[in-house]
Order: sequence, then structure tokens, then C-alpha cells
Amino acid sequence: MVMTQEKVSIVWFRQDLRLVDNPALTAAAQQGTILPIYILDDENADNWKIGAANRVWLHHSLAALSNSLEGNLSLFHGCAGDIIGQLIKTHNIKEVFWNRCYEPWRIKRDSAIKSMLLDNNIGAHSYNGSLLWEPWTVKKPDGTPYRVFSPFYYKGCEAAEEPRTPLPKPDTIHAVKTDDSLKLDDLNLLPNTPRWDKPMMADWQPGEIGAEARLSEFLENGLNGYKNGRNVPAKANVSRLSPYLQTGEISPNMVWYRAKAVGSGADLKHFCSELGWREFAYYLLYHFPTLPEKNHQPKFDAFPWVKDDSALEAWQRGQTGIPIVDAGMRELWQTGYMHNRVRMIVASFLIKNLMIDWREGEKWFWDTLIDADLANNSASWQWVAGSGADAAPYFRIFNPVSQAQKFDAEGKYIRTYVPELRELPDKYLFAPWEAPEFILEGAGIKLGHNYPKPIADLKLSRAAALEAFQSLKQGA
Repeated sequence: MVMTQEKVSIVWFRQDLRLVDNPALTAAAQQGTILPIYILDDENADNWKIGAANRVWLHHSLAALSNSLEGNLSLFHGCAGDIIGQLIKTHNIKEVFWNRCYEPWRIKRDSAIKSMLLDNNIGAHSYNGSLLWEPWTVKKPDGTPYRVFSPFYYKGCEAAEEPRTPLPKPDTIHAVKTDDSLKLDDLNLLPNTPRWDKPMMADWQPGEIGAEARLSEFLENGLNGYKNGRNVPAKANVSRLSPYLQTGEISPNMVWYRAKAVGSGADLKHFCSELGWREFAYYLLYHFPTLPEKNHQPKFDAFPWVKDDSALEAWQRGQTGIPIVDAGMRELWQTGYMHNRVRMIVASFLIKNLMIDWREGEKWFWDTLIDADLANNSASWQWVAGSGADAAPYFRIFNPVSQAQKFDAEGKYIRTYVPELRELPDKYLFAPWEAPEFILEGAGIKLGHNYPKPIADLKLSRAAALEAFQSLKQGA
């Protein structure tokens, strides 16, 4: 972009990589010429630098956004405040527009940038482009934040204003690009050899067009039957919208209103409540910013976690000897995604059967999930651990065998991701260690050789976890 007397507004894209229902973009486009920018700025991200799988998704999402802007997306890497300050000096920038982020380190950074802009008489305009309700607008009658989901959603959110209706794509977008923009490959978001990302991304279509296609597919074929079907990993009743929502390739407002336009009854109500859980996670992170690192309930600081690197590695690799757990962990490794019901099962096994600190699981999910989201990741792990807000009690321990029998009764999910068990009869598929030797031999299985023996006795480990929790209560 050449120096010009024409007023130019920066549109700072962050977790809103779309043109439709983008409040910051819409407001800036109405002012005239825009300079759309994306800054890879996570060096000071409080130990939450973007994980490897999410970086891959981001690469493709940025490529899609740039294409939508006819190549006029300027890319930078470094300190956002310094880069924006330099752009203001070198170009005729009068205003900066962005949609808000809610991670603690981003709030701190954005506040400093806003102060810098105002000190230099530059317009600073921020909008809500990521949530149905701003975290500070939903409060209990006494003004304190909610800590339990049901009253938060069914009282607090319902008492707040209706979510804003989605905005259309601006009629006119006159975008320009800087000469000093990096190329997408300069951001080094993709892995070097081996290119493990290629098979992982085979069934995904990042970008706003892919988000719209995924939403339409879900509304047509998945919303009906959602309430019960969402618990069955082999069924198509989950939306799989989480990576698109995480990068902002679609807004929750668009999902909310599109679902309400075609859905009804218990299925619609349950789906909207799941969007409510996403809101609750962001709400908790905003009001309790230490959620990703510290137990929300301090009594868990004394919990006797076990450090067992070999067990942790077996869990990470999907080699625990517990078929539903292994299926989930392998789905994660192969696709960058895991079915929500299975996420709870594998988390419970790590925390309550292996008694490994929930933060180890949180870190692994952060690096391997394409939808890795700080609010949802930390709130969900603390929920399973029993240490979070509105948490599942510690004594509520998922039995991975009965969970598999209930939600993968035909074994489709397990057989997809644990093919070495494919020939095992359903009766023994969920607990192969209970199978007679001749059944195992007939299925080509030798436990401890081509499929591991369980790394934990489910009954004994459950008892040990309950005993540990009981001692925690007594010491409180």
C-alpha cells in the first residue's frame, strides 16, 4: 500500500476470520477504505502459545480469509502493539476496529493497545463478535458472577437481552494491503517433515465457506435427534462446529438463529444449551482468569496427584488397554478432534483412574485439538476433575466399559480407531481382558503384544481415587 491522503481504517482480525456477521468489519467498511490485518502474536501468551494442531487449522483459515478479501489480508508476526503503532506511523490510519477476545493475556494486551491509540488521537473501536452475551452483562441479583451453569443460562442469560441478530456481509469492502506484509508460509504455522497435518486435515474444510457447509449439513441431518444422538460417537448428531467457532469462521449468533429457524422441541433446546455451555466457559475464564492453571476450588490444591510418565504416555498414544479410551485418543491424534462424550470418558480415566493431574490432560488437548480453546479446554478439564465451577463431583467416575457398552453398543467407533480389536465379538469388545483365551486367539489378539493389557484395574483404581478424595475432605 502506498502512502495516501485517503483515510484508512485498520480491521484487526483475530478470532473472527470471516466476512459475514463481523461487527468490526461491518463498522469499518462503512467508514471507507480498510486495511485488514492479522498478527500472529502469542509469544507472551502466558504459556498458552497456539498448539500445533490449532496452528495447522489457522494456516488454512487465514488462506481462506485472504481469498475472501481478494488477497488483501496483510500478515504480521510479533508484538501487536508495536506492529499497529508502526502501521499508524507509516500510513494514514485514523481508526482501528476489532472484535474482542477474552483470554486474560489478550485482555491485558488489548487494553494497553487501546490506551496507546487513544493517546495518539486514533479511534479505537471494539465489538462483541464471539459471544452471545458479554460476560459482564450476566450476573446474579447480588451482582456477583454465577458459578453454576443452570442458573447462569436459564436465569442469567434468559434475563439478559436476546443475542444480537447476525449481520450480513458488507455490501462493499474496499480493502488495501501493505507492501511489508508477510507471506502466509512466513508464519510457519504448518509442521516440517513429517507432514502429519495432511491426513489429519483430509476430512476438514477450514474457512468461512467450510463453516457454512458444516452448519447446513448439521441442521439438515444432525439437529433432529440431537438430544440423545449427540452421546453416540458413531452417529452424525454432533455439529463438529467447534473448530469453526474457535477461529471465528462462523459466529455463535449465526448458529443460534439458524438453528432456531429450523429446529424445535427438546433437540433444539438441548443444542442451544450446549452453545450456552460455551458461553459459560468464557464467562468463567473472564471472571476467574486463573482457571487454566489453578484449581477453581482451592481444596484440590492438596490432592495427591500421581506422577507417572509411562501411564501418561500410554494415555496420549491410545495404548491404555481400555478400548473406548484408546479409540478416543487415537481419533484425536488422527483427526485433531474427539467426540464430546468420549472427551469426558478419556479425561475421567486420566484423572480418576490414573490419578494424573488434570493439567497434564489440558496441555495435551491444547496441543492436539484443532478446536483448542482456552476457555472451553480449562473449564471442561476442571469440570471432569471435580475442581471447577459446577463441576462433576469427584466421586462421579465414568466407567469406560459401561460407557462404551451404552454409547457404542455396536462397537462401530471402537472398531474404527482400534482396528486390532475389529474381529472381537461385541460381548468382549469393551473389556477384552475378560475374554477367554480361545476367543482372543480367534480374533488374532494376544494381550500385551498386539494390544496392551489394561494399565489400570478399573475397580481398584476407582477405589483408590475415592479414598484420596475422602482424605482430601477430611483434611479440609
